[in-house]
Amino acid sequence: MDRLAALKDIVAELLESGEVEGVLGLRANGPASSPHLFHPGDDLGSLVLWPKYPIPETMALLLESSPEARLGMVTRGCEERGLIEMAKRNQVDLERITMIGVACTAEERDECRCAWPYPTQIQAGEKVEGVADKLVSELEKLSPEERTEFWREQFARCIKCYACRTVCPQCFCRVCVLEDDIWVESGVLAPPFPSYHLIRAYHTVSKCVGCMECERACPADIPLAALYALIRRDAEELFEYVPGRSMDDPPPRVVETMWREA
Repeated sequence: MDRLAALKDIVAELLESGEVEGVLGLRANGPASSPHLFHPGDDLGSLVLWPKYPIPETMALLLESSPEARLGMVTRGCEERGLIEMAKRNQVDLERITMIGVACTAEERDECRCAWPYPTQIQAGEKVEGVADKLVSELEKLSPEERTEFWREQFARCIKCYACRTVCPQCFCRVCVLEDDIWVESGVLAPPFPSYHLIRAYHTVSKCVGCMECERACPADIPLAALYALIRRDAEELFEYVPGRSMDDPPPRVVETMWREA
């Protein structure tokens, strides 16, 4: 049985069991996909796994709007890690989420340049090992001056659309400092180097799980995933911390203000 067929059987069984009120997954939407909460009795023919779409934030909103609900969620490795980081900051309650772990295919892994393309428990699909990001390897060989110039050129294309911030499941501050003229002047394109991207990097240093949604959403094709991979590397070296690895690992102390209250 292929991965999607196995997933549909698992979702159907979970819905029929009555353990959850619904299962959050992706539904085909033309050539794209969109989040959908499947209920008992729903036709699962439209359930898909690709194109990938970020759904952890959708889960947070569903739990917030229905405080007593228990829900299932089709969960890739990056999404499992993302939920763990969100739970540490009181954005979701993992006790109310039944994760259905899905392993990414080799093609999906390569598309996301993912080093960790599987969840802790795999219920659909076969585990494939992660890959190193070739751009990260190339950047690591550069001098600090060369690396600064590389990012200066990349950020010069930024149109400050905020897509990277908006799509990120780990961006849940109620007030964003990136909209404060003190830090990022409004009406200026591209934003002054390197304020916008380094402030955002600082705010996500202990939360980024490499889901790649920021880079996928960027209309300027800035290789943001490589930037955050380098930051995760530094965080691991400095603090022995890997975002999303375990609920038992306390995150490093960083400045994060005005989270949305769960």
